[in-house]
Amino acid sequence: MLAAIALLDDALGQKTFDDYDASTLLRLGCERAVEIISEASRHIPEDIKARYPDVEWRSIAGIGNVLRHEYAGVQSEIIWGVIQNHLPALRLVLYAIDHDLPPP
Repeated sequence: MLAAIALLDDALGQKTFDDYDASTLLRLGCERAVEIISEASRHIPEDIKARYPDVEWRSIAGIGNVLRHEYAGVQSEIIWGVIQNHLPALRLVLYAIDHDLPPP
């Protein structure tokens, strides 16, 4: 999940919404990264998710369903908003989770 967020950071850099919206390839790549984050969130154990009740785990999982099954209806504004407004906080939680887990 952290790797996908880092890829989004690299891909978007200083780009604006208009830059994002004008590039079909950029939008599709960002949507795929969000889909990867969504799918990976489904594999986080429930007891760990319970430690972070402020995270909207259901919404994170749910956006993947939209991207996979309702792709024709995906709105650029929504994905942009997720990336800009929700992923920075998720990144912090993922760092915390990473430090809570015992080494493999």
